[in-house]
Amino acid sequence: MDHTNSAATASFLAGFFVVYAVIILGVLAFTIWAYWRMFEKAGFSGALSLLNLVPGFGPLICLIVLAFGRWPIEDELAALRAANASRVPPGSSVMPAP
Repeated sequence: MDHTNSAATASFLAGFFVVYAVIILGVLAFTIWAYWRMFEKAGFSGALSLLNLVPGFGPLICLIVLAFGRWPIEDELAALRAANASRVPPGSSVMPAP
């Protein structure tokens, strides 16, 4: 009787761990995809999202880069604003020309 009970328990645990592993891999794949998109929108290389594969500090490094790093898109925006600042004709702002 013990033999069939332990076989059923082993079978259940094996199935449970397979389902658990598939869920964990799905969550990991989604996290990498989401970080890839965030890094690309910020102007960084999307490959930085692979830091999430580093156990322990990988996700923390990703958050630090996104939160405190100077985004390349900010540099591009500042350059565009500086280039367009001299092209604004008088009276075209919200305030009327005197």
